Amino acid sequence: MELTTLCEKFDSDYEAVRVVAPNILERSTMAINLSRDFLHVLKSEILKFGFKDKSEEINFFKNIKQIPLIPLIYYSEIRSFEIQFPKGNVDCQRKYIKKKINRVNRFFLYNMDFGQYIDSTCTHFDTLYYTRDSLETYHMVSSLFYFQDPDFSTSRDMLLGKFKAYTRLTAYLDNRLHDLESGSTSPQMLENSQKLIWPFTNTDWVELVYALSSAGITNQNSLSINKVSNILKEIFDFTPKDIYKTYQEIKNRKHSKTLFLDELTKCLLTEMIRSED
Repeated sequence: MELTTLCEKFDSDYEAVRVVAPNILERSTMAINLSRDFLHVLKSEILKFGFKDKSEEINFFKNIKQIPLIPLIYYSEIRSFEIQFPKGNVDCQRKYIKKKINRVNRFFLYNMDFGQYIDSTCTHFDTLYYTRDSLETYHMVSSLFYFQDPDFSTSRDMLLGKFKAYTRLTAYLDNRLHDLESGSTSPQMLENSQKLIWPFTNTDWVELVYALSSAGITNQNSLSINKVSNILKEIFDFTPKDIYKTYQEIKNRKHSKTLFLDELTKCLLTEMIRSED
C-alpha cells in the first residue's frame, strides 16, 4: 500500500489552509474538513489493500493515521474554544482560558502512564496499542469516543492523536492567556503576524532543522523532522525542498559538515567582541 503521495498531498493542502485562511475560525473549519476527508481516503485504502504484516499495521495507526487525526482533534478543540469564548469582561475570559487549561492538564494526568510510554519512545506495547486485533481484548480508554470503527481503529490510536493534539493545544492556550494578560484579546494578531524572511539557503535550513532535532527537540515533543520544519515555516517565509536528500548531501561534505552552524557561531562571537569594544 503506497501512501506517501497521498500524505504529501495532504501536507501541501494543509499548508495551503494557513495561507488562504488567516482567521482562526475559518482555518479551523477548513482544517477539520480537510482532515476528515483524508481520513476517509485512508480508510478506503486500508480496506482495499490491507497490510502486509503487523509492522506495517503498527506504522499506519501509530504514524500515518496521525497525520490527519492530530489536526482534526486540535482544530476541533480550538474551534469549540473560540466559538464559546466570552465576548466581554476580561476576568470571565481569563477564567474561561484557565478552565480549559485545567481540563487539558487533567487529561494528561489521567493518561500519565500512556504519556510516559510515548515520551520514552518505547515500542514493547505497540502490538497491543496499534493493531486492530487487540481492540476487543484491550479496550479504548478515551471516554469521548464511545464507538470506533473496528476496521479503522485500534485501542490507542485515537488516544495517541488526542495526546499529541492536546500538546499543541496547551501552547495555543498559553499564548491566548499571555495575549489577554498583555492586552491583546484577539487571536488574529498572532495568526496574521508577518513572517520573517529566510535569507539563507535550503541547505542551511536543513542543517538547522537537523541540529534542533539532534539537540532533543524531536524526542521531547514527539516530532518528526518534517514537523519541526513545518513549525519553523510558521515563523519564516520559506518553503524547504528535498529535506532528506539534502541531509544526505550535507553528510557527504568533505570538510565541515556544519557550515551554516559554524557561520552562525562566528557571527555571534564577532558581535560579542564588537559589543565589548
